[in-house]
This record gives sequence, C-alpha cells and structure tokens, in this order.
Amino acid sequence: MNLLIQLSDREKDRIIEMAWEDRTTFDAIFRQFGIPEKDVIKLMRREMKESSFKMWRKRVQSRKTKHQKLIANQPVKRFKCYRQKSISQNKIT
Repeated sequence: MNLLIQLSDREKDRIIEMAWEDRTTFDAIFRQFGIPEKDVIKLMRREMKESSFKMWRKRVQSRKTKHQKLIANQPVKRFKCYRQKSISQNKIT
C-alpha cells in the first residue's frame, strides 16, 4: 500500500484507466507500475464512488481477460479492446 501513496495523480489515473479496460490484465498493470492486483483493488476502492467500485468489481470478477493465467493458452495481441480510444502513454503496447 505504501507504493500507492507515492504515485502521482497522473499515475493513479492511468492505473484506474487500465483497470477499467477489459483486455488489460492485472499482470500488465504490475509490469508497468509494480502494483499487484490486491493494491489495484485497494486503489480503485479508495478513488471511486462505492457504487462505481462495486460495479467494476462485479465486472472484473467475471472476466478472465483480466487475469493472464486464465488466458495463458490464448495469444494476447493487445492489452485493450480495439473499440477503446488510443492511449499514447502506455509503456506496454
């Protein structure tokens, strides 16, 4: 949790944005920011309205695309849905 305190507002916004993207795995967030899934969840809980957080959690728990180990047998060619806006600050893509 100490890492979350040291993040800039821009980094927090980017992590939240990546967490909302269906095809961005928690592993990708970890590789880019060094924040494990449990801390991403804590960040989302702290930064979002309660109703938005609950909606996000419900959505994430039913998506295997958010967990790299669940999609290990499927090639992942992108970290976000093709319908989502292009993000130039992403270090992974």
